[in-house]
Amino acid sequence: MMNRLLPLLVASAISTLTAADQPAALPLWPHGAPGSEARVTEAEKLDGTNVTNVHNPTITPFIPASDATGVAVIIAPGGGHSKLCLGHEGYALAEWFRDHGIAAFVLKYRLAREKDSTYTIQEHAMADTRRALRTVRSRAKEWGIRPDRIGIMGFSAGGELAAFAAMKSDDGDAAAVDPMERAGSRPDFQALIYPGTSQLFTVEKGMPPVFIACGYGDRPDIAEGMASLYLKYKAAGVKAELHIYSNAGHGFGYRPGTTTAAGAWPFRFREWLDDSGLLK
Repeated sequence: MMNRLLPLLVASAISTLTAADQPAALPLWPHGAPGSEARVTEAEKLDGTNVTNVHNPTITPFIPASDATGVAVIIAPGGGHSKLCLGHEGYALAEWFRDHGIAAFVLKYRLAREKDSTYTIQEHAMADTRRALRTVRSRAKEWGIRPDRIGIMGFSAGGELAAFAAMKSDDGDAAAVDPMERAGSRPDFQALIYPGTSQLFTVEKGMPPVFIACGYGDRPDIAEGMASLYLKYKAAGVKAELHIYSNAGHGFGYRPGTTTAAGAWPFRFREWLDDSGLLK
């Protein structure tokens, strides 16, 4: 039976990623990102569902056609800051969110560890991440989103960006000429899916609530690091939920048709949103 189902599952996953009606990507800066203006027209490089050579950061919107909850999630794919894994950590999940009433925005950010890259995580990738939050918040009414229900989710390297965004944010600059810069960059919630460098994360009272998921078989700094991170949030009085899946390792992401417990984590995340009052 499984031999007959496998081709169907694979075909389903591929069609999800290559659908002709995939939304168009929206540049985060109309004239190019600060520090990348000279390369704004340079083409990205695609290898399967992985992308490199990102010099014009974008978000790709997946907006519910019906039963919208008003909640939005910005998705930062992983890839070690040398590529973006847009398949199982990007578009497939965004479609799932859209179909479950949650607006999703897949972020393409500049890559600090790509060969010969001149970018850094804190200056460029984080500028892209915060700009994505400002952009979605400034256009919330247009997309049917509540401006106080905008969160960020990241996988692996993207999980680092999500955590850093929750650690340091601002309310926007009311005097800015650029309307996007008038919007705040604080996420209303965060989801950290097997993020790296958790030893660099700091936790303070008042930070956004957090959903954490990782695999027991991941490397120790992640599998054990997430347990320690949860305790930091607990000590600071920040609401947190932690899922460590006993039969998963690194990079499980979301793949349509997967029947494992780790494969069903998006349902747990949506339940967490509901339990947290974010869907109400």
